Amino acid sequence: MKLQSQLNAAFTTLLLIVMAITGYLIYSLILDMLIQDEQRQLRQKGDLLIEVLNEQYGNTSISNLEEFLQDQDLQLFIYDRNQNAVVSPLPKSVVAEFFRTNDFSDKNETLWEYKNDKYVTSRILIRPESTGLELILLTPLSDIESVQQNFIFRLLIVFLIGGAIATILSYIFTRKLVTPLSKLKKQLKKIEKRQFNSMERIHATGEIKEVEQSVFEMANELQRYINSQQTFFQNASHELKTPLMTIQGYAEGIRDKIFDANEEEKGLEVMVTEVKRLKKIINEMVLLAKLDSEPDVYNPEMLQLSVILEQVVDRALPIVNENGVELKHSMEGSPELYADGEKLLRALLNLTFNGIRHANEKVSLHIKQENKRILITVEDDGEGISENLIPQIFHRFVKGKGGETGLGLAIARAIIEQSGGRITVDRSQLGGAKFQIEFFEQHLER
Repeated sequence: MKLQSQLNAAFTTLLLIVMAITGYLIYSLILDMLIQDEQRQLRQKGDLLIEVLNEQYGNTSISNLEEFLQDQDLQLFIYDRNQNAVVSPLPKSVVAEFFRTNDFSDKNETLWEYKNDKYVTSRILIRPESTGLELILLTPLSDIESVQQNFIFRLLIVFLIGGAIATILSYIFTRKLVTPLSKLKKQLKKIEKRQFNSMERIHATGEIKEVEQSVFEMANELQRYINSQQTFFQNASHELKTPLMTIQGYAEGIRDKIFDANEEEKGLEVMVTEVKRLKKIINEMVLLAKLDSEPDVYNPEMLQLSVILEQVVDRALPIVNENGVELKHSMEGSPELYADGEKLLRALLNLTFNGIRHANEKVSLHIKQENKRILITVEDDGEGISENLIPQIFHRFVKGKGGETGLGLAIARAIIEQSGGRITVDRSQLGGAKFQIEFFEQHLER
C-alpha cells in the first residue's frame, strides 16, 4: 500500500473512532439532559397550576383539587402522603395501574412505568407542608426519546458531512506531503545510477525540505568524492608510471648490454633512487587509505604539545641543516590535546618539512592556546602558494613547485580532521605559505 493510502486510511480510521466515541457520549448524555430539562418544565407548569388554584379557591384542600382536576385534561396526580391516596383526572383504571406498579411515596424515583411505557415525573410540594399533598406531573419518555433521536439524526448528518470534508482535506494534504517524497525517490534513483548532472531540485517545506537539502548535499559530496577518486587514480597511475618506466628502461638497457660500465653503474643508482621514491609513494598511499577507511588506526590520548613540539624540532634538524635555513619554534602556555600522538607528529612533520623545502632562510612553528582553542601555525619565507593552487593544495597528488609525492599535505589534513581539527592555508607575513591548524574545545579534554 502506498504511503498516501496508508496516511488516508489511518486518518479516516482515527476520525471514525473519534466520531463514534463522541456520538456515543452525546447519545448517552443527551437523554439525561432532556429528562432534566423536561422535569424543570414540569416543575414550572406545576408551580403555575398551584398558583391558579390558590387564586381561584383560596386554599388547596383535597376537595378543591378534585373539583379543579375534573375540568382539566392533564397527566398528573395529586398524592396525599398522609392518607396514601391519589387524585387524578386520568381514568380510574389507569390511576389504579400507576398506583400498583410505582411507589408514589418514593421522592427519588423519577421514571414511572405504565404497561410497556415509561414516564418522566416531577413532584411539587403543595404549601403548607402540613397538608401532605404533592403535585406529580407526567410526560411520556417516548416524547423525549423522539427528540433525542431527531437530535442524533441531525448530529449524524453533521458528522457525515464533516467526515467527508475532513477526508477530502486529508487527501489534499497527504498528497501535498507525499508528492515531494515521490519526486525525491526519483532523484535518489539518479544518485544510484550516478546521474548527478540530471538531478533536479524539489519544492518542499518543513522537514521534507531539510531532507531534500541533505540529499542534494550528499549527491554533491558523492560526485566530488567520485571525481576525486578518479583524479586520484589518474594521478596515482602517472606518479607510479614515471619511476616504473625509468626502472624498466635502465633494467632493459643493462640486460641488453647497451650501457658501458660507468653508465651501467649510474643506471643502477637511478634505479635504486626510483625504487625508494616508488616505495615512498606506495607507503604514503597505503597510509592515506588507512587514515580514510580505518578509524582503528587512531589511538587518541592526552598529549602535552610541548613534547610534540620538541619531537618535531629534533626530527627536522637534519633537513634544516641540509637546506641551511633557520627553524624558529615557540609555545604559549602548556596546552594539552586529546589526539593520536604518532599521527599528529606525522602531520606536523609533513607541514614543517614542506616549509623547510620551500623556505629561503626562515621557518616558524608556533603553538598557543586562546579562548578554549589551540592554534598551531607553520609558516615560511619562501615563494608561497599560487592563488589558483590554494583550493586544491590538500588534494592527493597535487604538488606545488618543488613538491615531492603530492601526498604529504593530504595526509596532514586527514590526520588533523580525524583528530577533530581544521587546517587552512594562507599567505604568511614572512612572504611564503602559512598553514594554520585549529583545534576546538571538545578535543582539548577527555
